[in-house]
Amino acid sequence: MDKERIVIIGGGFAGLNLAKRLDKKRYEVALVDRNNFHSFPPLFYQIASSGLDTSNISFPFRREFKKLKNVTYHMGHVKEIDVKAKTIRTSYETLPYDRLVLAAGSTNNYFGMEGLEETVFGIKTAAEAMHTRDEILDRLERGALEKDPVRRKQLLSFLVVGGGPSGVEIAGALGEMKRDILPREYPELNQDDVSITLVEGADRLLGAMSHKSSQKAYLYLQDLMVDVRLNTSMKGYKDKIVSFGDGHTEYWETLIWTAGVKGEPMPGLPQETIGRGGRVLVDEFNRVKGYEDSVYAIGDICLMLTEATPKGHPQMAQPAIQQALNLAKNMNKGEFVTPFKYWDKGSMATVGKNRAVAEVKDTTFTGRFAWWLWMFIHLISILGMRNKLNVMLNWVWNYYTYSTSLRLLLRPTKYPLRRHWGD
Repeated sequence: MDKERIVIIGGGFAGLNLAKRLDKKRYEVALVDRNNFHSFPPLFYQIASSGLDTSNISFPFRREFKKLKNVTYHMGHVKEIDVKAKTIRTSYETLPYDRLVLAAGSTNNYFGMEGLEETVFGIKTAAEAMHTRDEILDRLERGALEKDPVRRKQLLSFLVVGGGPSGVEIAGALGEMKRDILPREYPELNQDDVSITLVEGADRLLGAMSHKSSQKAYLYLQDLMVDVRLNTSMKGYKDKIVSFGDGHTEYWETLIWTAGVKGEPMPGLPQETIGRGGRVLVDEFNRVKGYEDSVYAIGDICLMLTEATPKGHPQMAQPAIQQALNLAKNMNKGEFVTPFKYWDKGSMATVGKNRAVAEVKDTTFTGRFAWWLWMFIHLISILGMRNKLNVMLNWVWNYYTYSTSLRLLLRPTKYPLRRHWGD
């Protein structure tokens, strides 16, 4: 029997789990991703705050697929999808398919504010997190050299926009740097020189979690010297000046954006398949509406509207993984008989050492226990035993010493390094 050719766009939680679980005897699988590795997004904030190295939470696709003889990796960025010809065109090639699975995830949503993509920093991808880390370290080093106290405070002003898990976690990590790292490694700086502010448009942090968790996160951030402003919306950012919804403006040297996401654009996909937030409309089997026999979408990029989920499923790891497993189950059977039902395993967020909030079913945990639970769940979810050990070693070392060798400011070189001194 000839194998059907399935092309999967995106190697995140959804795409990777689907590729690994499709029937080897029925399907030939090609996974397309612009990066040649799978990363672990929940820990991108630790890259940005110099807590972990990118390689600690990334795993090469080719290494993961070496035992899967029916799966191949194709590097490239999708340029066009032709649903009539059943082909996709990437940066380097054109791939035909019998079935196409969209698992490209999400990207930053700037809500129509012009210029933000070029001026703010993010932690949505490994590359963004690395860039943000370099900018944070750059400001600290420049601040340590600055003699003008007014300009020093400007250089060391950090604004985090968005009070969801990512915003709370990166703000907490910056607060720890201010409180614990500055006195040890930057004696030239005073803690009062560094300002860290988190703004959130809603009336509480962690809107998807309980009020108890929101309040705990708020108190934890205050303890870490982070200024939290609720009911505060941002309208624009130009020339380092932030415009807020109430009309006032402020100078912020470094703005870290975590306020929203939207579906990764899929060029060529018919417009009638796109729903709210740029997400692809699917039925209860993750089949794209109008193309049920050939195109599917799973994970952050898809929008499944049901009575239980009128706004779609949360754009997090668990829905993506569960949708991938359910789609693989149906495709391996050769018929779509099992609709997707999301099992909410809980939510959690960490706000620095020994500070976290976790909700499992109807139980809320806070403090040290929630922090250990957060670490355990994230540790077992990382691919590769070596990566698990590296992450655990870094966490243990940082816990006891507050020190890391990862605060390295790495700048890309435009020209090859010269071989001889003085050239």
